[in-house]
Amino acid sequence: MVKIRLKRMGSKFRPVYKIVVADARAPRDGKFIEALGHYNPSNKDFVLDSEKTAKWLANGAKPTVTVWNLFKNNKLTESLKAKK
Repeated sequence: MVKIRLKRMGSKFRPVYKIVVADARAPRDGKFIEALGHYNPSNKDFVLDSEKTAKWLANGAKPTVTVWNLFKNNKLTESLKAKK
């Protein structure tokens, strides 16, 4: 099963996350299939390639709860559902 999830990067106490498509069995910071964007929680910077994300959602990738909440907070859920 393929998931859209966060990959932790950055330094200690300053996390930055990549939004990636990865196999559900892969470790959190391990191998991923494709990077879709990034999220910086300290300054709320959120960048996402919506076309790639819509493609992966159409192919059956499941976003994690945290990623789905990021989509909702940035008002992307409706546009991603429409692109399916």
